[in-house]
Amino acid sequence: MTDLKNRAAIVEKPFKIRLVEKEISCGPDEILVRNIAMGICGSDRNIFAGKMPGKTTEFRHPPVYPFPLGHESGGKVVETGGKTGNFSVGDRVISFGWNNNFADYFVAREWQLQHAPEEFGDIETALGEPAACAIFSAMNSKITLGDTVVVIGCGFAGQVILSCAKKMGAFRVIAVDPSPPKLKIARDMGADVALNPLLEDVRTSVKEITGGKGADVAVEAAGSEDSMNLATDVTARNGKIVLYSWITDPVTLDIGRWHDDGIEIITTCLVHHTWQERHIWARKALRPVAQGQIDINLLAGKTYNLEDIQKAFEETSNDGEFPSIKTIIRP
Repeated sequence: MTDLKNRAAIVEKPFKIRLVEKEISCGPDEILVRNIAMGICGSDRNIFAGKMPGKTTEFRHPPVYPFPLGHESGGKVVETGGKTGNFSVGDRVISFGWNNNFADYFVAREWQLQHAPEEFGDIETALGEPAACAIFSAMNSKITLGDTVVVIGCGFAGQVILSCAKKMGAFRVIAVDPSPPKLKIARDMGADVALNPLLEDVRTSVKEITGGKGADVAVEAAGSEDSMNLATDVTARNGKIVLYSWITDPVTLDIGRWHDDGIEIITTCLVHHTWQERHIWARKALRPVAQGQIDINLLAGKTYNLEDIQKAFEETSNDGEFPSIKTIIRP
C-alpha cells in the first residue's frame, strides 16, 4: 500500500491544537480518503475547550489528551484495501466515524463511510454526516400535520430540524436561541416565530402563542440543563420531547410532568444506532438534501485552511454577534 505524507490535527491540551505531519497508509481492510472539506462540530468545540466526553460505544477513542480531532468530513477514495469491496477509487464518500478527520487524508473501515449522492457538491459531501443526523431526527420526531413545534437551539442541527419540521407539515415552528443572527437565519430556514431567551420569557411566550396549550413537539438541540428543562416546560400535555443534543455532564431535570402529563420522550441520533441501521437510514435522510428540499449550503459559514485550524477553533468558539452556523475547514 502507498504511504502518503499527511497533516492531521491533534488537540494537545485544552485550547491548543497542533498539526502533526506523518505518513498514512491504507491497510487491507481500510479505505484511504482524500478530504475535500471538513466541518467543525459542537463536540469538536467541547474537546478543544477541555470538555472531554465520557467513553461510550460510539466514542471509540480514549477520551484523553492528546486527542486526534475530527469526524465530520467528506472526500474522494484514493485507495482501497484488498479486503474491501464496497468502495472504488474515485468514489465520493461521507465520513461517519471518528478517524482524525481534520487532515489531508484519513483512513476508515467500510462501515464508517457512506456513498455521497451524485447530486452532492463539496459542502453537502463534507456536511453529510451532521445533515443526515439532523434530518433523521426530524423524520423520527413524530411531527404531524398541524403541529406547533418548538426548536431550542439554532445551531446547525436545530436549523435543519426546524426547516424539516415546517416542510413536514408543522403549522407553526418556533425557534429559540440567544443569538439574534442565528434567529434571523432560523426565519430564513422556515421558522414562523423567533424567541430570544435573553430578551423574553420563552415559557410565557409559547403559552400565549399556543393559547395556553403548549407545543405539540419540543426539540432540545442546545445541549444544556436549562434547555432540557425549558423543553419540558413548553411541551403540551401528551406532547413529545425530542432529545437531539449530546449532553456529556450530569444534569438535574424536573421530570414530574413527563409522567403526570403523559409526555413522550424520543431520543434521536442516527450515528448512535448500529452502522447497519445507519447505512439504510442515511440514504433516506440525505434524499431531501439531494432533491433540494433542504439547503444546507445556507448554513456553511466561514472557511479556513487546515493550517489555520487553531485560529478557526478560536474564532468559532468566540463568535460573538457573527456566528458561523457551520465553520468549514479545507485541506
